[in-house]
Amino acid sequence: MASLQSSAMEYTLKNVASGTPGGIRFDNNIGFPYSLQTMMESMDFVWRLFRQEAHDDRKSITRVSLILENMNDLAHTSNGEIYLSASYLERFSGVAKAEFTGLLYYAMACVWQWDGAGQAPRGLVQGIADFVRLRSGYVPAHWAAPGQGNRWDQGYDVTARFLDYCESLRNGFVAELNKKMRTGYSNGYFVELLGKSVDQLWNDYKAKYAT
Repeated sequence: MASLQSSAMEYTLKNVASGTPGGIRFDNNIGFPYSLQTMMESMDFVWRLFRQEAHDDRKSITRVSLILENMNDLAHTSNGEIYLSASYLERFSGVAKAEFTGLLYYAMACVWQWDGAGQAPRGLVQGIADFVRLRSGYVPAHWAAPGQGNRWDQGYDVTARFLDYCESLRNGFVAELNKKMRTGYSNGYFVELLGKSVDQLWNDYKAKYAT
């Protein structure tokens, strides 16, 4: 186990998959110092993107823990704890460090984002986290291209691309949407922020990339 302390946060890291192929790949290709540094950098990035510089704008979390273990999911979070899949790192055929970093940015966004008190569409919550990954620059080659997808709340990369389009219409849109989702959720937030329904925005988005 390793830890890093900053003025605002404590970061801890544990590789409970040590000795397994994925855990060994983590030790050889990524390592503890890089992971702890990336935890700190990704959290600062999320705070800036969500415009959560003030303590009152954020969740009451004082420690973020990263646990690498063998599991089926790529990543999930719970109360400041981030679980990443060593099994996935073992199977991943590309540059493990870049993929690991992208997953960490996604997971760190999940730690700090709001979910509409459980009322927001799951696909939107996933999409906001992947929007953070998109803006971080760690985008996998297999992601959907801009304009692809069937629904605005399809989730993950599809919704992230749509949110990026919405962000182009209003700088800071995702941060404002996330702030509104602190206590609840309504599709009307899109009208309030962009002057159009989310369905109309999706149609506009699809039309933009139709050719």
